[in-house]
Amino acid sequence: MTPWLPLLLGAIIPIAIALLLWGLLRAITVEVEDEEALLVERFGKHVATLKEPGLHGLPSKLLPWVRLRRVSLRRDFLQFADVHVADREGTTVIVDVWIDYRIVDPVKAEYAVAQLQASLHSLVMHATLSLLGRRTFHEILCDRSELGELLTKDIRSDTERWGVSIELAFIQKVSLLPEVTTRILSTISARLGRARSELQEVGRLAVATIEAETSVKVATLLAEAKGQYPLAVGRAMAELGVRPKVLAAYNELYRLSLLRPHRATAFIGFEDEGMRAVDAAMLPQPPQ
Repeated sequence: MTPWLPLLLGAIIPIAIALLLWGLLRAITVEVEDEEALLVERFGKHVATLKEPGLHGLPSKLLPWVRLRRVSLRRDFLQFADVHVADREGTTVIVDVWIDYRIVDPVKAEYAVAQLQASLHSLVMHATLSLLGRRTFHEILCDRSELGELLTKDIRSDTERWGVSIELAFIQKVSLLPEVTTRILSTISARLGRARSELQEVGRLAVATIEAETSVKVATLLAEAKGQYPLAVGRAMAELGVRPKVLAAYNELYRLSLLRPHRATAFIGFEDEGMRAVDAAMLPQPPQ
C-alpha cells in the first residue's frame, strides 16, 4: 500500500460524509424565499401553507404523493394595450389599461380559480368596456384618474374571492382611430376659423365704435373751444379799451400782421398825394 493512500482516504471520507449530510438535509427540508408562499399537497389535497422565509423541515416531501406549489406574493402587474371601446356617442376610443395587483391569499389564488392570469384578463376587459362605454370621449380623456378608481372598485369584489388585492388601476393612454382623429381635427380647425372670424368682426366693430365716439367727443370739444375764443377776445378787447394807447398799439400790430410782403409792396407813412408804390419802384438802386 502506498503511503499517501491513507491521507487521500482521510480527506475524501469527510468530504463525502459532508456531501451526504447536505444532500439528506436538502431532501428533508424546503426553502421559502421572501414574499413567497409554499403550498403542500398530499394526494392532491392542500394540507399546509408555509409563508415564513427561511428553511423548513419537511421530511414528507420525499414521499411520491406529496407535491409542492410555490406562489409568489410579490406585487405584479397586467397591461392591456389597445383596448377598443365604443363610448356613449358611438366613437371608437383606444385605451391602455394598467393593473397592479398582489396575491394576499395563496390558497384561494391557487385553488379558487383555474387560471388566475386569464381570469383577471377577462374580468378587467369586461369591466373596462362596461365602465367606459357609459361615458363620452371627453369624459374619458379628462377623468382618467377617477375612472381608474372606479375600475378598481368594480373589480375588487371579484378579485377578493380569488385571494387577489388590486392595488392600482389606471388608464394609461387614450387615443382615437386615425380617420376619427382626422375628422375631429378638421372640425376643430373649422370651429377655430369661425371663432377667429367672429372675434375679428367684433374687434372691427368695437374699433369703429370707439373711433366714432372719439370723433364726436373731439368735435364737441373743438366746438366748445371755438366758442370760447371769441368770448376771450371780447373780454381782452374790453380790457384794452380802458387803455387807449395799448389798444392803438395792438391795432397797429394787427394791421402790420396782415401785410404780406411776398405778394405786394406797401409804403406806410405817405399820404394819398405822396409817392405811390409804382413811383418808388422806379427809383434807381444805390451802387453796391
